[in-house]
Amino acid sequence: MGTVLSYILMPDRRSVQFALKGVISMSLALTIAIALQLDRPYWAVISAVFLQIRPESGLVLEKSLCQICGTVVGGIVGIFILDAFMPYPYLALGTLTVWLGLNSALSAMVRRVNLIYAFAMAGVTAELIVLLVMVVPAQADSQTVFNVAQARVSEIIIGAICAAVVSNLFWPVKVKELLKTHANGAIHKTLAYLATELDPTGSHEDRHQQIDGILQMLTEVSDNCSAVNYEGPEGPGRARAANQICHKILSLLSSIQIFGRLQRRNAELITPGLAHVLEAMRQNFEQIASSTDLKQSYQLTKTFRHNLATYRTTHWCDTPLETRLLRVALEMTSDLTILLKAFLALENRDTTLLHASSMKPYRDPIIGLITGGRTALVFMIGTFIWIQTGAYAALMIMILPVIFSIMLARLPLMLNSIVLKRMLVGVVISIPVAIFYVAGLLAQSSGQLGELLLILSGPYFVGGLALANRPTLPYGLGFLISFTILVHVSTTMTKAFATDYTLSSALGILVAIGMLYWVFQMISGPSAQFMVKRLFQSTYQDLLQMNKQERPEAWFNRRMADRLIRLTNYDQRSKTRAVTDLALTGLNLGHISIRLQSLCQSYAQAPLQTLEHWQQALAESFLLATKGRYSTQLATANEALLNELSAILGESSQLAMIQGMFQRLTLTLQRSAQVMAKAIGD
Repeated sequence: MGTVLSYILMPDRRSVQFALKGVISMSLALTIAIALQLDRPYWAVISAVFLQIRPESGLVLEKSLCQICGTVVGGIVGIFILDAFMPYPYLALGTLTVWLGLNSALSAMVRRVNLIYAFAMAGVTAELIVLLVMVVPAQADSQTVFNVAQARVSEIIIGAICAAVVSNLFWPVKVKELLKTHANGAIHKTLAYLATELDPTGSHEDRHQQIDGILQMLTEVSDNCSAVNYEGPEGPGRARAANQICHKILSLLSSIQIFGRLQRRNAELITPGLAHVLEAMRQNFEQIASSTDLKQSYQLTKTFRHNLATYRTTHWCDTPLETRLLRVALEMTSDLTILLKAFLALENRDTTLLHASSMKPYRDPIIGLITGGRTALVFMIGTFIWIQTGAYAALMIMILPVIFSIMLARLPLMLNSIVLKRMLVGVVISIPVAIFYVAGLLAQSSGQLGELLLILSGPYFVGGLALANRPTLPYGLGFLISFTILVHVSTTMTKAFATDYTLSSALGILVAIGMLYWVFQMISGPSAQFMVKRLFQSTYQDLLQMNKQERPEAWFNRRMADRLIRLTNYDQRSKTRAVTDLALTGLNLGHISIRLQSLCQSYAQAPLQTLEHWQQALAESFLLATKGRYSTQLATANEALLNELSAILGESSQLAMIQGMFQRLTLTLQRSAQVMAKAIGD
C-alpha cells in the first residue's frame, strides 16, 4: 500500500493528465447516457473505465473499434438467444454458457489485448442482455428484449466513443512515441547481447538475462504496432517498420548463436582469420550499442559491412567452416543495416523497406479448450448461486468473473494471483467511499447533474491516478469498477441511497473476484513441461513446411516469435536454461535451411533430389535433440547432398562453404542433445 499511496499522494505530471482525461471521459459518458435517459448509465462509465487502461490514442481508438464491434455482435447474439429460448430459461442459460466459452476460447487464439477485449465484450454484452431480461421474466416480450439490447449496446458504445474522443483531444499520447521507445530499447539490448555472445568472458546468466529483456521488448513492439495504423497516414508505414524490426532482431538472434557457441565449445576450430573477424564484430557491436544516435549507428554499420565484404573477398580461408562463418558475419551486418534503417523509418517514412508481416500468435486448441472451459465453469457457478438465491447482487457473480476470466487468461498464474488480490483490495476500499462519501453527499445535494459529476470526480480522479501506473493498475481497476456499480448512477439515483443494495452488491463483487481467484488456482492450464513439448513439436512441423512457403524467412520468423517468448517464460526458473537454448537453436536451424535452399537454387539448374530428404532429416534431428538424443541421420543426408552438389560445383569455394555449414550443424545438434539429456536427467 506504500506504493499505492506514493503514486496517489505524489503523482507525476503524466499521471495527473491521465487521471484528468479519465474523469472527463467518464463524466462525458455519464452525461450523454443520462441525457438519452438510458436506465443504467453506469455501464457507459464502466465502458470508459476499461478504455483508460492504456492512454495511447491509437490503442484507445483500436480498442474502441474492437469494443463496438464486439458489443454489436454480442447484442445480436443476445437477442437471438432470447428469441429462440424465451420460454425455456435453462436452455437460454445453457446456450449463453456455450457462447461465453466459445468467445473465451477464441480469445486464447490471439495475442493482441484489444482483440481479446473484443471477444470479452461479445460474450458479456450477450450475457447482460439475457440476464437483465430474465431478472423480470413476467415483463419479458419482444419489445422488452429489444429495448434492453438497445440500451446495453448504446451504453457501452457511448463509453467507448467518449473515451476515444477525449484521448485524442486532451494531452494525446501517441503510439508512435511508445513504439520508438520500445524499438530503441530492443535494438540497444540486441546490440549489447551480440557483443556479450562474442565476449569469451561473458557469463551464462548475463546472456540469458539479455535474451529475456530482448524478447520482452519485442513483445511490446509487436503488440503495439497494429494500433499505430490509427495515427494518421504515416501509421501503416510505421507499423511495417516495427514489424521489420521484429523480423531482423530474430534473424540476428539466430545467427549470433553460431559464433557464441563455437567460441565456448569448440574454440580449437577458430582460425586466426576468423578470430580477427569476431573481435572486429564485437568491438563494432559495442561501439554501435554505446551510441545514442542511431543515425550515426546506421553509418557505422554500413562502413563495417563494407570493410567486412572487402576482407572476405581478399582473404583466403583456411577451412570450410571459416568460409561459411565469414558469409554469416556478412549476412548479420546486412540484417543489422536493415534493422537500423527500419528504426529510422519509425520517424521518417521510408518506402524502400520491404513489407514485413506481423508476428503470429501461437494457437493451441488445448489452451483454447481450457480457457473456454474455465470461463464457462465460472459462469455456471454464478448461475447456480443466482438460481438458488434469486438475489439481484448475484448478477455480479455471473458478469464480472466472465470479463476478467477472458482478459486475464493470457497472464501467468502467479501474475494472475497478484492482479486479482490487488483488485480485491481496490474493491474493499471502494465500499466505504461509496457508502460514507458519495451516498452522504448525494443525500444533501439537490440532485442536479453538475453536483453529481462534482461529487463523483474526486473518487474517479484518485482511481485514475492508480490506473495510470502499471504496479497500481489492478488497485485502480478494482476500485473504479466496483465504485461505479455500487453508486449505481441512474436518472433517479434511488439505489445510491440504499445501503442494503450497496452492501449486497459489494458482497457480490467480492465473492465474484474471490471465486475467480480460486477457479484460476484450480484450473491453471497445461503444465510447463507439456507445453514445452507441444511448442517444440510445432517448431518441428514448421521446419518440415517452411520451404514450401512463398517467403519462408518471414513466414518462419513470425511463427517463431511468440513461441520463443512462451518457451523462455516457461524456462526462466531453470538454472541451465536448456529450453531457451534449444528454442534459439530451432530458430537458427530454420534460417540455415532457408540459406541452404537459396544456395542450392542458385547453384543447381534443376531441383536437387536429396534436398527434400535433407530437410526431413534436419527436422527429425531437431526433434530428437529436444528429447536429448542424437543420431547420424542428418550426417548421412549431409553426405548425400554434398555428393550431388560436388557433381555440379566441383571443388569450389561454394562447396567448401556448404561443407562448413554442415560441420557447424553437426556440432550444434550434438551439443543441444547433450544439454537436453542432462536437463531431462536432472
